[in-house]
Amino acid sequence: MRRRDCGYAREKGTTRLCQSETECAPYSGGLSASFDSFWRAIELRCYTQPNCGGLDVADTEQSRTIRFGLFEVDLRAGELRKNGVKIKLQEQPFRVLVTLLQRAGEVVTREELRHELWPTDTFVDFDHSLNAAVKRLRDTLDDSAENPRFIETLPRHGYRFIKERVPDAIPAKPANSPLKHWGPLLVAAVLLVALVLFVLDAGGLRVKTLFRGASQPPIRSLAVLPLTNISGDPEQESLADGMTEELITELSRIASLKVVSRTSVMQYKGEKKKPLPQIGRELNVDAVMEGSVLRAGNRVRIVTHMIYAPGDQSLMAETYEGDLGDIFKMQREVAESITTKVRAKLTPEEESRLHESPKVDPEAYQAYEAATHVDMSGYQGVKKAQSYLEKAIEKDPHFALPFVFLANTHVLLANRWQSPNEAFPVARKLAHKALELDEKECSAHAVLSEIGWRYDWDWQNAEKEILRALELCPGDSSFHWLHGAHMAISGRFVEARAEMAKARDLDAIKSEPFAGEAVIGYHSRDYKALIDIDRAFVHEDSNNWLAHYWLGVGYEGSGQKLQAISEYEKAVALALGDTDPAAALAYAYATSGKKSEARKILSQWLRQSESSYVSPYMIATVYAGLENKDKAFEYLEKAFQERSSDLSYFLRADLRMDRLRSDPRFQDLMRRMNFPK
Repeated sequence: MRRRDCGYAREKGTTRLCQSETECAPYSGGLSASFDSFWRAIELRCYTQPNCGGLDVADTEQSRTIRFGLFEVDLRAGELRKNGVKIKLQEQPFRVLVTLLQRAGEVVTREELRHELWPTDTFVDFDHSLNAAVKRLRDTLDDSAENPRFIETLPRHGYRFIKERVPDAIPAKPANSPLKHWGPLLVAAVLLVALVLFVLDAGGLRVKTLFRGASQPPIRSLAVLPLTNISGDPEQESLADGMTEELITELSRIASLKVVSRTSVMQYKGEKKKPLPQIGRELNVDAVMEGSVLRAGNRVRIVTHMIYAPGDQSLMAETYEGDLGDIFKMQREVAESITTKVRAKLTPEEESRLHESPKVDPEAYQAYEAATHVDMSGYQGVKKAQSYLEKAIEKDPHFALPFVFLANTHVLLANRWQSPNEAFPVARKLAHKALELDEKECSAHAVLSEIGWRYDWDWQNAEKEILRALELCPGDSSFHWLHGAHMAISGRFVEARAEMAKARDLDAIKSEPFAGEAVIGYHSRDYKALIDIDRAFVHEDSNNWLAHYWLGVGYEGSGQKLQAISEYEKAVALALGDTDPAAALAYAYATSGKKSEARKILSQWLRQSESSYVSPYMIATVYAGLENKDKAFEYLEKAFQERSSDLSYFLRADLRMDRLRSDPRFQDLMRRMNFPK
């Protein structure tokens, strides 16, 4: 039976929780009858009988604490302590403990616990969730099912708290206070002041009071703001940022909850703090969570605070503490608390993952976090990140995330700095290793999807892998973006726009929406749309070389060569040696009467290719611009033999290939590429 909040009713000097609606009705004082908070039900008591669920509880400060063994439960604070030290215990296991203590010595059935812990509209795998809650409770109490000290299991029936473990409550001391005579007048005065403040809505009192009296509004969207590093040590910034990203990733696995992406929330890092309701409005979310991280040695403390943004109402304020090696366990505890507070509907698979407690070597975790903060826009940055990741794997070969990240770095190398035949097979092996360690690691499936279309040219398997990533992490904007790009390259533009819209809904910050639309405009060869999109892109992010590159393609495809060259030159200046804009500039030079300028770029690449990797596809585009078809096809064949990802990305839509498309050799190449129909 679910207890109700009933207000204070004084009769015999002792307290107990209401056992029925009718029992508490005379004392409700007009409060809402809805049961919004388990904790308020503990503190708001009916003063009617000397016995409460099998425990004598007196109306004193001491009576708020129940002691057993080395442990004590503070009902007022909602805390469990051992030898006076607070122990972190999540809400559901704590509620199980309080429920059992209320009826110490009696059997509490599983069905009664179900009604106590989960509202009727909550969809969870009840048996699994209750078993997990009891297991966590036993672990915290150093108890066991086989040899119970506190909690006894009655198979297929329920649980019983062993009553002899709970001492009799301390009897109440008679009160002899002058407030006995003045109490009624003071109460009347307080009520009068409260009524005036309520009518005037001082400080939003009326709105907040009415909100608390009503059931919690549905929360379907959430922003996790960057956790604050309160250590004063700049080196711990990577820990705070990494935990923010991993918490967002963990929550993005919950299909029923929209979680704003990391790139959208990082704009609020380091600036003067805006009010949380304002941030909620800016990000268009129902709830906003902020918090802090403090590390001392190998101990980590996380403090969180979450509000319902429209009403500025606190939903959660909790502290988590543990060893660095238990960092993922703590993150999942935070995620579980959030899903409980927002009443998210969890699938059995989602519920199960939140109850897992993976461990990691602290040094491995630090090396991994260091890698995530390396600037990988250049070759040296990629190699530096790889050294950190290799150290992480050496320290903890069972830690899946470094394998995924290392796989990604090899995909990045294959794009520009290393032969695809060398880089992609290594990336594939690392991604499969990550899945051996964690079969639900969505990022590993995303890497395999990229390998599928970039290197294997297996378009069907590429789609299968990205859909699996989205199945595991439906709220990850980057996977929707990758799926949209895959659809665009495949010529499925309606589906591509739908996926990009989902990515934009999760990550509406700055240039991301423009990049998605630009990919679609490029592959659909809609050059007018590409100009419109990338003018806005350049205006929003003028230092992004891709914005200038795509704007140049739009101009070139529309016959505006001079404007195209201007944009390509800007892209080259910003791209830090990337060959994409340089190849576009060389082709534009070659087709606008500046062939000597094009040949300079080509000669430089031919010399460079003797000692380092240069994409043969990009060399082929310059030969195509210079109208040397035989050389163009020679390098296109080299690109095919090394399985260059430039072929799968560019060949179908590339305007630089238009001079070659009627040649039988080009048609044969298209057939061998196995593009989707």
